Amino acid sequence: IVRHAGLPPDQGRVLDVACGAGRNGRFFLQRGHPTVFVDIDAANVRDLAGTNGVEILEIDLETKTPNAWPYEPASFAVVVATNYLWRPLIPTLIDSVAPGGVFLYETFAIGNEVFGRPKNPDFLLKAGELLEMMRGKLRVVAFGQETHPDPNPAVIQHIAAMRD
Repeated sequence: IVRHAGLPPDQGRVLDVACGAGRNGRFFLQRGHPTVFVDIDAANVRDLAGTNGVEILEIDLETKTPNAWPYEPASFAVVVATNYLWRPLIPTLIDSVAPGGVFLYETFAIGNEVFGRPKNPDFLLKAGELLEMMRGKLRVVAFGQETHPDPNPAVIQHIAAMRD
């Protein structure tokens, strides 16, 4: 995420998906980007409530409710997600990237099950899956699948892609 933080337009709005403690959103907020933190339980970013440029949305991203996604297409200069995979949401996230914006995504891939959670293949990317999801939608700037070494070994797939 840090490696590609310079790609998006200056001061563009950021969406931190399944934000958890908000590590990625906080990083972009410190860089001057207004940031939307989204999670099913936003308790870990409540300390940012009232901060200029911060929006916190508590929503179940995996809901089956129609029209649950409250943002228009092309609303964000940056869409960032790490350690989260809900395949039905990814097309919506891709559509949320504004012209000139960037999609930064990193999560676990097949092979990670030998190191720990997640073990369920429904929550592990297949080889090249993120790359395939971008085909015809966004221009890929960087892609990789690698095994991170100890002390916290994991098989990770990551992508940085832009909307021209």
